[in-house]
Amino acid sequence: MLFCRAGVSNVVKSLGLSARAYTRVLRIARTVADLEGAADVNVEHLAEAVNYRNLDRRGEAG
Repeated sequence: MLFCRAGVSNVVKSLGLSARAYTRVLRIARTVADLEGAADVNVEHLAEAVNYRNLDRRGEAG
């Protein structure tokens, strides 16, 4: 998870997300990993979480 935290930190800075958004992205990535039955969060889970977050920010999610 340490690698993912560093990766999400870079994404948060580049997208200008808040600390709250940072926490939400990590939570979403953990949920995606859980749904796949993965023990650890990997880069793919993180990327999916960021994509969901971007959809939510644009108002395109559900």
